[in-house]
Amino acid sequence: MALGDLMASSLVHSSSSSPSQSPAAPSAPLPNHHHNHVTDDLPVMNGPEPRNGLEADEEKPAPVAYLPQVAVLCEQRHEGLDEAAAAAAGPSTSGLVSKWRPKDRMKTGYVALVVCLNISVDPPDVIKISPCARMESWIDPFSMAPPKALESIGKTLHSQYERWQPKARYKLQLDPTVEEVKKLCNTCRKYARSERVLFHYNGHGVPKPTANGEIWVFNKSYTQYIPLPITDLDSWLKTPSIYVFDCSAAGIIVKAFLERLDWSSSSSASSLKDCILLAACEAHQTLPQSAEFPADVFTACLTTPIKMALHWFCRRSLLCGSLDHSLIDQIPGRQNDRKTLLGELNWIFTAITDTIAWNVLPHDIFQRLFRQDLLVASLFRNFLLAERIMRSANCSPISFPLLPPTHQHHMWDAWDMAAEICLSKLPQLIADPNAEFQPSPFFTEQLTAFEVWLDHGSEEKKPPEQLPIVLQVLLSQSHRFRALVLLGRFLDMGPWAVDLALSVGIFPYVLKLLQTSAMELRQILVFIWTKILSLDKSCQVDLVKDGGHAYFIRFLDSLDAYPEQRAMAAFVLAVIVDGHRRGQEACINAGLIDVCLRHLQPENPHDAQTEPLLLQWLCLCLGKLWEDFPEAQLLGLQSNTPEIVICLLSEPQPEVRWPSYCLGSFFWLHRHINIWCCQVRASAVFALGNLLDMGSSSLNGTDDDSDDDEKVKAEINVVRSLLQVSSDGSPLVRSEVAIALTRFALGHNKHLKSIAAEYWKPQTNSLLKSLPSLANISNPSNVYSPNNILQGSSGLASHIGPVLRVGSDSSATGRDGRTSASSPIVTTSIMHGSPQSDDSSQHSDSGILLKENASNGGLSYTRSKPVDSGIYSQFISTMCSVAKDPYPRIATIGRRALSLIGVEQVVVKHTRFNSGGAHQGETSAPPSNFGMARSSSWFDMNSGNFSMTFRTPPVSPPQHDYLTGLRRVCSMEFRPHLINSPEGLVDPLLSSVAAPSNAELSILPQSTIYNWSCGHFSRPLLTGSDDNEDANARREERERIALDCIAKCQHSSACKMTSQIASWDTRFELGTKAALLMPFSPIVVAADENEQIRVWNYDDALPVNTFENHKLSDRGLSKLLLINELDESLLLAASSDGNVRIWKNFTQKGGQKLVTAFSSVQGHRAAGRSIVIDWQQQSGCLYASGDMSSILVWDLDKEQLLSTIQSSTDSAISALSASHVLSGHFAAGFADASVRIFDVRTPDRLVYMARPHAPRTEKVVGIGFQPGFDPYKIVSASQAGDIQFLDVRRAAEPYLTIEAHRGSLTALAVHRHAPVVASGSAKQMIKVFSLEGEQLTIIRYQPSFMGQRIGSVNCLSFHPFKSLLAAGAGDNALVSIYAEENYK
Repeated sequence: MALGDLMASSLVHSSSSSPSQSPAAPSAPLPNHHHNHVTDDLPVMNGPEPRNGLEADEEKPAPVAYLPQVAVLCEQRHEGLDEAAAAAAGPSTSGLVSKWRPKDRMKTGYVALVVCLNISVDPPDVIKISPCARMESWIDPFSMAPPKALESIGKTLHSQYERWQPKARYKLQLDPTVEEVKKLCNTCRKYARSERVLFHYNGHGVPKPTANGEIWVFNKSYTQYIPLPITDLDSWLKTPSIYVFDCSAAGIIVKAFLERLDWSSSSSASSLKDCILLAACEAHQTLPQSAEFPADVFTACLTTPIKMALHWFCRRSLLCGSLDHSLIDQIPGRQNDRKTLLGELNWIFTAITDTIAWNVLPHDIFQRLFRQDLLVASLFRNFLLAERIMRSANCSPISFPLLPPTHQHHMWDAWDMAAEICLSKLPQLIADPNAEFQPSPFFTEQLTAFEVWLDHGSEEKKPPEQLPIVLQVLLSQSHRFRALVLLGRFLDMGPWAVDLALSVGIFPYVLKLLQTSAMELRQILVFIWTKILSLDKSCQVDLVKDGGHAYFIRFLDSLDAYPEQRAMAAFVLAVIVDGHRRGQEACINAGLIDVCLRHLQPENPHDAQTEPLLLQWLCLCLGKLWEDFPEAQLLGLQSNTPEIVICLLSEPQPEVRWPSYCLGSFFWLHRHINIWCCQVRASAVFALGNLLDMGSSSLNGTDDDSDDDEKVKAEINVVRSLLQVSSDGSPLVRSEVAIALTRFALGHNKHLKSIAAEYWKPQTNSLLKSLPSLANISNPSNVYSPNNILQGSSGLASHIGPVLRVGSDSSATGRDGRTSASSPIVTTSIMHGSPQSDDSSQHSDSGILLKENASNGGLSYTRSKPVDSGIYSQFISTMCSVAKDPYPRIATIGRRALSLIGVEQVVVKHTRFNSGGAHQGETSAPPSNFGMARSSSWFDMNSGNFSMTFRTPPVSPPQHDYLTGLRRVCSMEFRPHLINSPEGLVDPLLSSVAAPSNAELSILPQSTIYNWSCGHFSRPLLTGSDDNEDANARREERERIALDCIAKCQHSSACKMTSQIASWDTRFELGTKAALLMPFSPIVVAADENEQIRVWNYDDALPVNTFENHKLSDRGLSKLLLINELDESLLLAASSDGNVRIWKNFTQKGGQKLVTAFSSVQGHRAAGRSIVIDWQQQSGCLYASGDMSSILVWDLDKEQLLSTIQSSTDSAISALSASHVLSGHFAAGFADASVRIFDVRTPDRLVYMARPHAPRTEKVVGIGFQPGFDPYKIVSASQAGDIQFLDVRRAAEPYLTIEAHRGSLTALAVHRHAPVVASGSAKQMIKVFSLEGEQLTIIRYQPSFMGQRIGSVNCLSFHPFKSLLAAGAGDNALVSIYAEENYK
């Protein structure tokens, strides 16, 4: 049976994205991918013939209600990036699963056998019956002379014990004296040292133990019985030890032993733990005397269980009369050969007794008795048989630790069945030794029972009792494959299952199997080890010790395995090398670096890229391989690693249509490549970041070796690549970039501190002389591109906003790595004061606080070949941007990196001046405003905790036009920060210029991508989640509701919106900036200019939630949007600075959680404060623009910038609207009153352009596609007050014009489905129009008794599916909701 065939039924039905087509068939749309169940290109209803080719390829199906099938930002990675959660997701060395490993393995090294029979002389306190049990070690002592019989019994007992522990040393004493026993015990303990000693006592020829706990031996002449106190015995043998007492009333000895332990001091607590007792019966019982038992029935059960069990069973079965009992002693085969009858019986017996013990005993007792010591485990398995047999004779064996009763466990029935099958075959096998041996069906039936449990079991139900049997089945080659597959399914059920499997003892078996070369076992073994290592990292030591890493490297390098399986092998190897130097060395010696790099590159550049999960784990494996391992880092740099891995950072991942082999593969079915796109990029950054050496001497200027210079150059190339992706759309990627750059800051902090010191040095008039080089900063397109600043050291033109702006010139950098005092520099402490500077009226004042470790003069280094200082300038610029990242954790990392190079954020009290005083309309900034300030050698930060003010040196008046906005700061007040500042902003490490100390390393932020990615393998991979079923059911219900509402909207003749159904005083200080209505609940969300977001239930008129979009000082809201309307809705809040934050659970009080955040116009300085943005669900694209000449298209599924579209005009974009019908279509309105339509799928992008508002030139305030399914009709409204209706298939002239307002139009809303548009005016008026231009409603007053005016309209928003309109006012902060008169 093929592995894939066995697992397919468990996997295929569990995935809703199962591709069922043949390789030649087109691929079905997959979840989270930009395909829709309804064709993207919908027909035009009753439209003219195509005129401009825009719809030439359209099909003509009947129009249907269009509901997007795309859901984005709902993967596991969007649950958060906090370090604690990531650490919990990764493999642990101290978690739940790690408790399975026995703390101290033990071996029984010596065995003392004491036999007191005194054959032919019965003890005085025993009255024997006739016939009586006589056999000792299966020998009749009366069949030969007593001395010879005693010797034969002793030797036989020795050989019986040796079967269970052949490596132990055995000492035998027959009818001994006290001195002989003492010498025996002392000798055993002396040579056993810390190993366990077994003391076996047969007291059948002496009296019962005394009430004081004394056993009997003999005097030298055998004329007296001599008592031996158990206390003496214990003092001779010490611990660890195990005692077997086979005598009547043996329970007395156990009781005395426990009393001794209770009376002992606390130091004997370990004795209690390391002492094990087995006694044949309780204190008041006598050993069975029936002739059907041997006299030493207890010893027979412990040492010859199969023989004893068969004899006992045969007398009670239906075979009793037909089977010669002597045949039991002739069972063919060997006990250690499972392909013989005797070997199979022993195998079954071991499996059954193990199963009984595992199901009955507490796990800690089971581990101690059945997994710690091989001999102890064998004795206790056999002790379970002794309990069963001897209880049938009214005799109860006891033990310490005390075991619960097991003699009636139902698994004994399975043993009886196996024994009966064996005995029924026995006569034939003995008569014909060449007869073919037929295996018992026991293991096959037990595996079937285990499979049934897997189909119906769960964590909440009783664990599968067959698990120990599965362990035993792994020993059989015939059953091994099936057992491993079932074991894999069980391990996939969760950490609890892995813990159970490891506690039962699976580990040494699967470790041993790595030495096999069986090809059919490779896939399932890799899967099993993946599940184990995803929860218990400690196994890495065992794998390296046994050479198991080579097995996974070979599998990773095999091309016949599926990519997902090889990804698991890469994961296993990553865990092996994670923080384990021996593992790193072993894997490097085995060629792991070359293997990983080879598979990171497609053999054919034109081929589709490798499975993303494999790419991800190849990168993570490499990153862990050279993490904190300088020799490995050097090998990686020499292996051309950066060039190979860098290709993964920005290379677009192609769509992949999965072949039909997936249906038969062992693992879960493929998912679309986009899901893993972010993880691949983040993992690539992780690998590159770990190539950066934080503590080598080369980075601190003390080694000028040529190889070291090459290493530094390679590191600089890595950093240059990381700087290019510092503005990635995914917080996961940006977080790893920030962490990698922080490593760079720690390793290169001496160079970076010198560059920072030179940049923020107080400048003289030489500043202005060097300022013409600032012309290099300007970019005609005003578009930030990482390539622009990475072309050399001359263009430090980074967008860093209020924190920092600097410029550099390569001519100012000396060959010795120093920066001259005349280096061109512009900081916001100089630039921000001018009204003409592009952020002077928008951002808080800023300054730099710099902790210096040397004078302001140049710092000299011993490096013979200095690194180009341009990369350091670019680093500082980028990290200042990172310090303002919209994702809080990333911003914290950025600030930490800046602190490593001596740059600290300080609280700055800002004052703005222009020629006429303060800017009009400005409000005072909150004290949380931060900036950057400078501390130099002439300003001692440690002089005391008091307020200080410094002034910048006077500068000459500007000489050139490009200096129009430059002037000096009048004053800047700030707080000095002491080393022990309570704010914790300054760390003592800032004064260090030596190699990183442990204290420095400890403050480095921890990467989350590795631990977070490990969590993927700890979750079930083979079965679908119940959550998916619930989500699908919820979506189906919502689709039904949406379709019903859409149908009502489409058939509504006139949506007059005359009834105000709710009015909400949001209490926003600055009025309502944006509002939106939730599609499936009576909830409205509103926000103000200060980015306070409030949620309100308009049915119950109750507040639901209130929270801040962020806690930064720079505030301003642009728009609210709803993502995933038909699924778990997310709230997108776009700030005026272009930052986008997306929230989940925002309708739960205090439950809001940030899903993702990024800058939608990253680097576009001209975007200013007029960001426009819109979302297109069916394509998963976010469109963003503003006061600039380009439009950025973000793919929120990939969390990546898809494209930048040039608008072909210098005019700013003032309105954006995405089509709800055609994917990739969106309309843009411009400040020059023009309108354009773009299609991201076409090469030219621009598909339509018009100036419908001419001759007016006021900006377009609102634009939207007309309701319904016609994708070629749009509505545009200008600030002048006119609303134009256009058909893009016709001429550029509008076919309908509405003069809605007179020069004061502020908002436009177009319903998706109802034939209605609404406009709002600053003159406290809302008008509603039909698509034919008829004015349906005009709203001026509140429907209250006083009839107050509604307020100036800031925003309008229609309900997605219902005829509801939300309007937000600017002056009275009211949000009103309007509906039709008959609204219910």
